[in-house]
Amino acid sequence: MQIAMIGAGYVGLTTATCFAEIGHEVACHDADSERIRQLETGELPIYEPRLEEAMRRVVASGKLRFSRSGADCVSGADVVFLAVGTPAMRDGGIDLSQVEAAARLVSRWLKPGAVVAIKSTVVAGTCRRVREIMAEERQSLDFSVAANPEFLREGSAIEDFLCPDRIVIGCDDRRSASLLSEVYRPLTERGAPKVLSSTPNAELIKYAANAFLALKIGFINEVADLCAQTGADVGPVAEGIGLDRRIGPSFLRPGPGYGGSCFPKDTCAFAATGRDRGARQFLIETLIERNEKRKAALAGRVIAQGGLRKGSVVAVLGLAFKANTDDVRESAALTIAPILQKAGLRVRAHDPKAMTNARQWLRDVEWADTAYEAAHGADAVVVLTEWEEYKNIDLGRLACTMSQRVVFDYRNLLDPRAVAAHGLIYFSLGRPPVSPAGKSTRGRVSALAGTRRRVAAPARD
Repeated sequence: MQIAMIGAGYVGLTTATCFAEIGHEVACHDADSERIRQLETGELPIYEPRLEEAMRRVVASGKLRFSRSGADCVSGADVVFLAVGTPAMRDGGIDLSQVEAAARLVSRWLKPGAVVAIKSTVVAGTCRRVREIMAEERQSLDFSVAANPEFLREGSAIEDFLCPDRIVIGCDDRRSASLLSEVYRPLTERGAPKVLSSTPNAELIKYAANAFLALKIGFINEVADLCAQTGADVGPVAEGIGLDRRIGPSFLRPGPGYGGSCFPKDTCAFAATGRDRGARQFLIETLIERNEKRKAALAGRVIAQGGLRKGSVVAVLGLAFKANTDDVRESAALTIAPILQKAGLRVRAHDPKAMTNARQWLRDVEWADTAYEAAHGADAVVVLTEWEEYKNIDLGRLACTMSQRVVFDYRNLLDPRAVAAHGLIYFSLGRPPVSPAGKSTRGRVSALAGTRRRVAAPARD
């Protein structure tokens, strides 16, 4: 089938590549001509595991091509996917101007009988609005508009596309249902579940799913705080919760709060939709507030528990919002690092993939090429991203290179006893702090931190 992809960002590029992988002929266009030029030379604007090799393979086979011309991309397509940005607005809603502009663009060249499918995450009613816009542009054109939300996780997007939990297709006519079902037939024949529904239902499924997953993250983070106050260990607690088949184990690992391009924006948009339609989503509104406060509170813990003074060096390991991506949008580091700096601490940072992007957001940070370089002479180390190399870090080498041996593991990557065995004071989430002697230190730093004057911690809510 002939497919056009409008938008060569994370979703558009990954989806276009995967459509080509399953046998379709795909043309990809983006309003940013420089991005298309880069892609034509094989240069990827993002980091995603397996994407570069997959893209090179389908380009070489002729299944995927990049076009600087919208007309060239769209005119022969049976299905045109819109995968453009929907940035957040101040009130929590989303800006649909790029979606509307893309709709006007494709309406000029769309062939009769074609389907326009919206991949971008959009609020309920957007398909109806796009249909109206296109009808105004070409009143005699016979076309359909459908909703086809993506469920790609950064760091595992190729696998998520090829082995999906479900394929959601929102259609209001038989033609679009038939065409989109054919697009995904190579996956549904292998057993991928398909949900075929109306466009408003499909639009809401994406938002409701992300809101629920974000709620699970917020829930286990607060359970972790309770564990820390009761002497419990959040690891076995989360395991016991997750073994209930009605709940499941996913998204039950405590951390510094959710981030990235989806959960923060989608929860805000979901809440804004509820307010606009008179059906407020109170759980989500509270979740959004608590998630932001959590990041600030964890920065406060570093200051209060680390035995630090003005001028102390804190090594921040992890700038991406999660492992296996270079995306720093709404990451914990973007909140925590400035708070530490405001308290008079020096921040030295490392991330395997995200430092280039982080430089656009963080100022006066010392950048390190390795985790050990970041920790050299540091008074405290703070782990914020669950990179495998941090999980496997050489604790002996880490201890030897540090000045004050305090580790804040906000991803619970490390074994507390192993850390303490190397002379490090260890703070994690939902587990008792452990001193070098192997004993719980209930929030106080041992003599290794000395009697140095501490900086003031920010007020907690």
